[in-house]
Order: sequence, then structure tokens, then C-alpha cells
Amino acid sequence: MDLLRNLRMPVVTTLHTVLQSPSDGQFSVVRRISQLSDRVVVMSQQAKQIVNDVYDVSEDKIAVIHHGIPDVPFVDPNFYKDQYGVEGRKVILTFGLLSPGKGIETMIDALPSIVEHHPEVVYIVLGATHPHVKKDQGESYRLSLQRRARDLGVSEHLIFYNRFVDFKELCEFLGAADIYVTPYLNKEQVVSGTLAYALGSGKATISTPYWYAEEMLADGRGRLVPFKDPAAMAEQVIDLLNNEVARHVMRKRAYTFCRKMIWKEVARRYIGLFDDVKVERARSPRPIFRAKTINEIPRELPQLKLDHIIRLSDNVGILQHAKYIVPDRYHGYCTDDNARALIAVLMAQEMIVNSDVVTNLACTYISFLHHAFNEETGRFRNFMGYDRSWLEEVGSEDSHGRAVWGLGEAVNLVEETDIRDAARIIFEKALPAITTFTSPRTWSFALAGIHAYLVRYSGDTEVRRVREILADRLFDKYRQNASDEWPWIEDRLTYANGKIAQALILSGRCLNRDEMLQAGLRSLNWLIKVQTDPKGHFVPIGNNGWYSRDGVKARFDQQPIEALDMIEACREAYETTNELSWISHAQCCMEWFLGRNDLNAPLYNHKTGGCCDGLNMDGPNRNQGAESTLVCFLSMLHLNRMRSRQISVENQSEKAFMEYEETVAHVN
Repeated sequence: MDLLRNLRMPVVTTLHTVLQSPSDGQFSVVRRISQLSDRVVVMSQQAKQIVNDVYDVSEDKIAVIHHGIPDVPFVDPNFYKDQYGVEGRKVILTFGLLSPGKGIETMIDALPSIVEHHPEVVYIVLGATHPHVKKDQGESYRLSLQRRARDLGVSEHLIFYNRFVDFKELCEFLGAADIYVTPYLNKEQVVSGTLAYALGSGKATISTPYWYAEEMLADGRGRLVPFKDPAAMAEQVIDLLNNEVARHVMRKRAYTFCRKMIWKEVARRYIGLFDDVKVERARSPRPIFRAKTINEIPRELPQLKLDHIIRLSDNVGILQHAKYIVPDRYHGYCTDDNARALIAVLMAQEMIVNSDVVTNLACTYISFLHHAFNEETGRFRNFMGYDRSWLEEVGSEDSHGRAVWGLGEAVNLVEETDIRDAARIIFEKALPAITTFTSPRTWSFALAGIHAYLVRYSGDTEVRRVREILADRLFDKYRQNASDEWPWIEDRLTYANGKIAQALILSGRCLNRDEMLQAGLRSLNWLIKVQTDPKGHFVPIGNNGWYSRDGVKARFDQQPIEALDMIEACREAYETTNELSWISHAQCCMEWFLGRNDLNAPLYNHKTGGCCDGLNMDGPNRNQGAESTLVCFLSMLHLNRMRSRQISVENQSEKAFMEYEETVAHVN
């Protein structure tokens, strides 16, 4: 969005997929891109209508340019059949990346009836399994289709070409087909490249009535059958095979209609569109240079890098410490860091190209937490030596709370059922001990994890009961100790202060307890004031003395974890109130890592992706251990999420205003 907003050249955006019922995030992105584009290109009239109605893009800004197709001759299917060993047979074809949404089973179920009337029929399914499907499910869908064909007695009439063919071979496969079929299952599909290619090759086509098929097969260019209706599919196939004249007429209509869709015609349309946009821009150009104040320029964040997290991790877990950037094996591992690492890699999974890296790291960290949990005591151990021996039987309350936090976040963030259930089982076993703890910070870590867990399993009454107990205890602490001058749960500010404010805010919001919510917001506002230098930069409470009521604040040593806790609290506050000031406060905390601090010394290492272990009075602690690296990484992720939500909120406000205006106009 930053890139598009700052471009001076004209922008033309092509939308391949257009959703009629988008999520808030999808609506926001498409709406904002459309606002920043001089033209929006769609590939069907239905898509144009949706972009106009749903996303409120004016019709004169939308251009319909069809999906491009190759310019191939109108040939007799028998010309190519001998190349694939199907000479003398009637060929039905479906091509494209294979996935359950393609509805191939409908066509297979129709085959017995078709074969009864036309025993010479063969159905070819051309294309490799979709990479995403193959990664998650392997070839299970293709194998299920093969079993289905065998059970129906039509296996001799079904051919799978399980590969991605090149352009020339694809055209030859299309040329060999007598009938092309798209038995898709999703009504809301506004474009299909495979259908466009088939019609452009002059194929007699039968399809389910998804939007693009309804538009393209109108006026006798093809036939439509209901979704998941093998009998109707079989009836239409048999009729076309019986009636060669009707089949040929349909082929010719489709081929003639698609002449405007061949690549060179599509190219001409785009060039014409670009010329129009250039002329319009020449009439009302954007400024060559528009002076911007610092506040107008989006604050840049470093590029996310997993490098140092991977360097610190082995097949046991993530090592606690480093000597500069070199992993320090002497101190081994701890549960705290593995819980944070689990959250970090899962929050970053959408931004990491190699998803196998995320999966492997997540499994390693969950495995560590599983081993850390002692079934006999119901507690987590915290510290493990490099020799894999535990250094204690029972870890601290905080390490238990952080483990519950990490596992709860994993349950919410992981899509793979096997990994999610592995995290869920440990979470549920670890939860009972939480109610016996006395540390308010432990309660706060646990509340964050419980909240994430309930996003996925909102009906879990036991987890909801524990949340109410912990939230009440935390709020009671606040009511017993807070005053106007010192709105805090204790007489001393120590560590993880932002986490307490975050827990009060999210618990107050989720439990509909406004007094609790306001206590969290009041505490957070106060923490910001207490930890902001008169010059405007973030100054976390130093751990060399902390800050007692009526005492003196310790300036050093400043710890990276405090910046993350404040950023997470600010994100919670922003998602609750939509007030932009919370983003500014979070950005201020983020800039502490980048050098806007007491010593003007950056802690983040742009080359390694690591972070210094703290800010001392004589400069940064240059060791880049797990805790500091992870909290800096998480801080960047949370800032990105806040920016994304900001775009969403701005667009939702605009959408609500548009709906209000429409309602008023309708009433009038």
C-alpha cells in the first residue's frame, strides 16, 4: 500500500479472483488498491458487477478484458488422438491443477451411464495435483478418484496424466477432445482459464453453473448442469455424443466468440487502456514532487529475517544465549524461549516463502514444551542443559505461564490439525496448575494464551472458567492497590508490565467488563507516560533497581522484553478502541530497538536478524541471545499487524459511511 500510494506513474490493476462476500481484510485490500489504481481490469461482466456493487468502484474505472487464450486452428479432434493412444475413441477432457474443488468425482460418477451408451468413451484428467493440496494431503484426492472409478467399474475409461504439460502439449490435448467438462463445485468463480482455453480451441463444453461458465456458455456456446448432479452430466454428454451436428454447431459458436480473446487481441485492449490512462494522467498529472512532513511518511520497519532464530535452533529447541552472534551451548535451553519462538515462527508463517522451515521449527519447539511438561507434577520444567538433562524438577510460575501462552497461540495460529492437536493436548494438561499460582504476571501470560486458544475453541467451558478466575484475580489486585497517581496493581514496577495491562484490556473486552477494560487502558496510558523521555523516546524501566512508588526509576539496564510487552498491549488497545495514538506509541517502542533510545545506539542487527541483549549505561550488550532476538522479531510482526488493521479500519469506516448514505437515500 505504501508503494502504490507513493507512485506518480499511472497504475492499472488486474483482478483475477473477485469475491462477492469478502472478509474485512480482503475487502480492505481490494478497496484500497482500487482507490489507488487508475483502472481496475476484470475478466468477466459478473466480476465487473461485483467490483462495482461490493467494493464501490465506479463503472467508468472498471475495464473488462477477457482471459487471454492461444490462437489455435479449428481442427477435427481425430487429428491428435493417435498421439495419445485414443484413436477411435470419444474423448472427454478436464485439465488444470487437481484439487477437491474441481468436482472430478461428479464426472466419474456420470461415466457408468455414459459408457453404457458409448462404450468407446474415455475420460482424460490432465494436470498435476495442486502444490498446496499435495503438500497437505499428498495424492490422497487423486487416489480416491481412482478407487471410485474402480468401484464403479469404469477404470478402463479413465486416464490420469499426473503432470504439468507445456503449452504445445496442452493445445494438442485440447485438440484431441470431443467434449470438454468443468464440473467445478464453487458457484462464486468469476474466471476460469481452463474454460477459456477450451472454448477458444472450439470445444463442445459442459459445465456446472459457476458464474464464469454461465457467462461464457450463454447463447448456445455450451451447456450447464446442476452442481454435483452426475445424472444430468451424463444426460448432456450422451446427447452431445449422439448428435454430431449439434456438437459441431456448439464448437463453432464457441470458437467464433473467443476470437476476441486471443492473446494479440487482449494485448491490443491493454495497450489501448494504457494509452487512455496516460492521456488522462497528462491532463491532470500528479505532482512531480510533493513535500511531505515526517509524520506523513510511513515509518519503515526492517525486513523480517529468521536467520538468527534458525542459527540459535537445533533439533532440541532454541538455545538461550549467544556470544555475540555465535550460539552459546554452555547455558543450554529454557522453556520461556521455546514458547516465544513457537509464537514467533507461527506469526511469521505467511511472510516466509519456505513453509517447511516454519513447520519444522514449530514442531521442534512444541516437542521441547512437550518434554518440558512433567505429567507427575502438572508443571513445566524450565532450564535444560546442553546435554539434554533437566536442571530442575519444577520451573518458575512465569515459565509455566509463558508455556501456556505459547501453546494457546499455537492452537490459534496453526492450520495443520496434527500440529494444532499436539499443542492443544499439552495446553489442556498445563491449565489446571495456573489457578494455584500467585504471580500476576503468570496470570497475564496465561490469559494471553487462553484468549488465543478460545479464538479457535470458543465453546470450551473449562478454559473460559479459568479465564474468569484469573481475570478477576488480576482486576482485584488493581482495585486494591491503584490510585489516581499510581494506577497499578503493585507498589513497584518491575518486569513484563505491559503484559499486565494487555491482560486487563483483552479480558475486559472479551468478558464485557468495561471497568476491567478501562483499568487496563488507564494502566497502559500511565506506563507510556512513565516510560517516555521528555525528548519523546521510549525508556523501559531498568532492571537494576526497578521503580518503587515514591522512589526513583532505574534508568538501566533496559531489557528488550519490555518493549515487546508494551507493543502487544498497544496492539490490544488499538484493536479495542481503533485510536491511532496506540499505533504511535507502539512505533515509539519499536524504534527503541532501532536506535531511538537513551544512547542513540541500535540494538537490532540488520545483517543477522538478531538483537542485542539489552541497553546498559555504557552501551548495548552485544550478545544476541534468544529472548532479545525473538522479542524484536515479534515486535516487528505486531507492528505489521497493527498497520494492516489500520488499513482495514479506515476502509470499514468508509464502507459503513457508504452504507449509511445508501440507507438514507433509500428512505428519502
